[in-house]
Amino acid sequence: MKNIIIGTAGHIDHGKTTLIKALTGRNTDRWEEEQRRGITIDLGFTWFDLPRGDRAGIIDVPGHEKFINNMVAGVVGMDLVLLVIAADEGIMPQTREHMDILHLLGIEKSIIVLNKCDIVEEDWMELVEEEVKEELEGTFLEGAPVVKVSAATGQGLDELISCIEKMTDDEAAEKDTQTIPRLPIDRAFSLSGFGTIITGTLVSGTIRKEDTLEMYPIGKECKIRSIQVHGEDKDVCYAGQRVAINLSNVKKREIQRGCVLAPPNSMKNTDLLDVRLNVLDTSLRVLTNHTRLHFFTGTSEILCRAVLLDQEEIGPGESGYVQLRLEEEIAVRRGDKFVVRFYSPMETIGGGVILEPNPGVKRRFKEEAIEELKRKESGSSADIVELHIKERGSTMVTLAELARITAMSLEETEEDVRELEEAGRARVFPMRKDVFVWHIDSEKTALLNILGALKEYEAKHPYRYGMKKAEVQMAYFKGMKPNVFDKVVESYEEAGQIKRVDEFLCTTDYEVLKDKTYDTVSGKLLSTFENAKYDFVRYSEIDFGKVPADVTDDILNILLEEKLAVKVTDDMYTLTSYMKEAERIIRERLKEDPVITIAQVRDLFATSRKSAKPMLEYMDSIKVTKKTGAESERIAY
Repeated sequence: MKNIIIGTAGHIDHGKTTLIKALTGRNTDRWEEEQRRGITIDLGFTWFDLPRGDRAGIIDVPGHEKFINNMVAGVVGMDLVLLVIAADEGIMPQTREHMDILHLLGIEKSIIVLNKCDIVEEDWMELVEEEVKEELEGTFLEGAPVVKVSAATGQGLDELISCIEKMTDDEAAEKDTQTIPRLPIDRAFSLSGFGTIITGTLVSGTIRKEDTLEMYPIGKECKIRSIQVHGEDKDVCYAGQRVAINLSNVKKREIQRGCVLAPPNSMKNTDLLDVRLNVLDTSLRVLTNHTRLHFFTGTSEILCRAVLLDQEEIGPGESGYVQLRLEEEIAVRRGDKFVVRFYSPMETIGGGVILEPNPGVKRRFKEEAIEELKRKESGSSADIVELHIKERGSTMVTLAELARITAMSLEETEEDVRELEEAGRARVFPMRKDVFVWHIDSEKTALLNILGALKEYEAKHPYRYGMKKAEVQMAYFKGMKPNVFDKVVESYEEAGQIKRVDEFLCTTDYEVLKDKTYDTVSGKLLSTFENAKYDFVRYSEIDFGKVPADVTDDILNILLEEKLAVKVTDDMYTLTSYMKEAERIIRERLKEDPVITIAQVRDLFATSRKSAKPMLEYMDSIKVTKKTGAESERIAY
């Protein structure tokens, strides 16, 4: 059994609610005020079963101009619209506005229902039908089937039902059940003993009982207690179904129309939108920069300012790239349709499609920004993902973050990233908790920057093994996490693009300079350490003549790196061979006596206390000895 969502549209009092009651046997005017005034104020909802067994959910959309925001909310997720026109009045102003909204929101299948046929003469009926067909020429409704009915008498209802079946033989629109679930909320209320109930049309994905979802933009997690589809309890609901959901952990007062139910961290709140905005041919207004508008998408209505990015103004029948700066936050997805109405007086002037739901602030007439929007408009989801990866070239972006800012499922995002990786446009760095993605252009730029910096450093410091890894990160990858940067270094090293010596990085063909200066300084250091033996000399007291201190420091570091010398403590160094021998002697001594003192070490190595104390502290550092409590005593580690 398929679930089909049918909407109604048309001028006030043209019989939409009566038609729905005739089809379903139920009145969709729920509120006392609606029944008293005889007009639909809020969205009504009911359903009926088609002869072949499919269930048709039907939404009664308000016709009065004052309630257009409810009309826009009702169109969300519709497969088919019944445009109801009273035969005694024909097309009226609200009929035209509803037609414009349906067109802007991308509704493709419609049936023209000429209602109240029982109260007009046949000649008049023919005249109205001809007028309607002429009015619809050149619109998306041209060629739509016309069915004549009387909701009051039941005339033509069988023909209407047959037409609905024919138009929904093939699925009206392929429902995306594999992506993240999104439920724009058009109604919230409380029931005693149940708590908070929300209703809406599930536009994508699947929701199951006991799922934990998040209410955007308020950022509150809530659990699915129970689900109803067309009044029947279900364990699961699918994209395209009209649903009522009982939620825990959220109060009715916290929810408003415009909230969206989706998985935690799957979407990102925004108060900026990049859009393609089309002004209606029939609009009497010219859209100028910074115009204040009412913005409608899903079930949201928000005030905004329109910043025209590529034009000075957008006239009737024209379109342009626009950044909408919203006065409240919402959560949307690329590709969502929207409608804009003039701030005052309230009239529909246009609409379009969201190109980027999470942009940065854009300045007008910037060629780079306009080119980016062109790519987003014409590109695939992989192209959009690539643009987001590119924007985060200095830090990388995770798969989870990509999924959140594009409002796609993790599986969809992984598929797009895999496509980019196979095409050589992105590199992937799997980590323990997430996968980081880097654009190939960013990686190449970074490598060129590193190689340039390393060459410059090697020329300036020829007696060093290279630049410290931490120094490279701080200079060129400050925003990147250290463990991710380590992966980058590993990848460059494996590819033979850089060389690593412990914590130093250098170019692949670089070797430490061992010239006459090196021989002189290293010879002086090694002979001094050898002659001093265990009566350690201070490095700062060694005379190197006219050789600069930074050069002698670098050459000493080479001896340490090559394990010819070892640092005993601050400013005291000796030969590695001496300290290995000292370690052996102290270990042997501890086998004979479990405690060794500074005085015993002094006597054992025929040295002074000022050398014996640092020697024992060195033994502590390499875990040969440890303090027993007394400052001068040690035991085996």
